[in-house]
Amino acid sequence: MVACKNVVIFGGKGFIGSHLVSFLKENAPELKVYVADILADGSSPFECKVDVRNPIDIEGDFGSDTIIFNFAAVHRTPGHPDRAYFETNIRGAENVCAFAEAHGINNIVFTSSIAPYGASEDVKTEETLPTPNTPYGISKLVAEKIHQTWLAGDPNRKLSIARPGIVFGTGEHGNMTRLYAGLKKRRFAYAGRKDTVKANIYVKDLVRVMWLMANDSDRFQLYNCCSYPAPTIETIVKAMLKATKMNRCVPYIPKKPMMFAARVGGMLGGLGLGICPDRVKKLMVSTNICGKALSEKYPLKFSLEEAFADWFRDCDGKVLE
Repeated sequence: MVACKNVVIFGGKGFIGSHLVSFLKENAPELKVYVADILADGSSPFECKVDVRNPIDIEGDFGSDTIIFNFAAVHRTPGHPDRAYFETNIRGAENVCAFAEAHGINNIVFTSSIAPYGASEDVKTEETLPTPNTPYGISKLVAEKIHQTWLAGDPNRKLSIARPGIVFGTGEHGNMTRLYAGLKKRRFAYAGRKDTVKANIYVKDLVRVMWLMANDSDRFQLYNCCSYPAPTIETIVKAMLKATKMNRCVPYIPKKPMMFAARVGGMLGGLGLGICPDRVKKLMVSTNICGKALSEKYPLKFSLEEAFADWFRDCDGKVLE
């Protein structure tokens, strides 16, 4: 492989992108790291304001010694109009691949999602046929195919696709942050069941694994980026409580009263807790994604409890945020 001199991170101001920037500064300080993001303010020569929905024009000495990480996406679901997922995720994939082709860049790491598998209780491996049932999942699967079409265009090209589960860590402001806030305020309860499987990965493990994938000799890789085995919500709660030294008795609420409360909460604007039927339904559906293949090729550094403890230390042992 050609030695890497430049890295371009589309979506580099986002949660995962910003952690990759920090990882590269610590582990590969000799690289030129270009942060391409719609939120970039141009405060440095390597920070570029880019909207991936439009053709991409970035000035730089790019070529076969460059690696692209494509994190740019509309992802929070529910939360956006259907069109937004397709417009950003599909057009973004097309424009990033066109940028790579125009500059002779032969190495792309694309962050997809487990959403292309669709919602069901069955275990999903990398061999499982994707059957997405949400606009987000559909758009991500199409984006994968766009990147694979780019790969097929030249035998010298290399593509790595990561399908992460719930990604958590400092700055996440998502599922795990809400779980922690709910536990701390004694406002979390097991919704309908305790054995819901929730595939996840610590963000520090994810960016390290993606860097290893980018520098591996395999021309094409696709991995479920999740801990193995995937934990249940009860396991996650117990690990979080232990790592953050919280003593809580977590109640269990059966499905019917939980959904009734969610409908009422939805009508009242979520009661300040983010309660709505769609979010509660997500809590009761497993994301049973198998990370065995990843664990064999790229073992994760952190256990679940160790990841929560490390995150807690990064927040000065006060809060998870």
